[in-house]
Amino acid sequence: MKKIVYALMATVTGLVLLFSYRTSTVPESTSALADAPSSGVATVPKTTTTTPSPSASASSGSSSTSSGSTSAQTSSSGLTDGTYTGQAADTRFGPVQVQITVSGGAITDVQVPQYPSESGRDQQINSRALPVLVKETVQAQSAQVDMVSGATYTSTGYRTSLQSALDQARA
Repeated sequence: MKKIVYALMATVTGLVLLFSYRTSTVPESTSALADAPSSGVATVPKTTTTTPSPSASASSGSSSTSSGSTSAQTSSSGLTDGTYTGQAADTRFGPVQVQITVSGGAITDVQVPQYPSESGRDQQINSRALPVLVKETVQAQSAQVDMVSGATYTSTGYRTSLQSALDQARA
């Protein structure tokens, strides 16, 4: 009987130690978004250099409306030059909103003025996911971008808001 009690205690102790083991800890100072401006806007440098056409700037704040171009220049892609802000897409961890700049009928700049950034984990995930999503958007010139592994909710919200902005650019 004593052997059974000792075996159970050893098993329980082993399980407690196993489940309480932390595989890694990431200090918040290593997060790329920890040094982001207080406005909470994530930007990626423009990958192309073009001469911008005259356009109005997007409305400030978390408004989901956009300001379009003052001239109706539409290219073969169907996008009208200007800056467009998609509707904020609610996700499990917070809203995601995308703002695109169209010049010469192509997406030349993408910004994410609103994204989940409350916890250190949100910042860690989005510091990796948002630059990938922005880069793929500029390359794909559409909302057909790949999801980022580990950032499913952010990727889904990003694609939804991006599609909203693209719909406005085509209208």
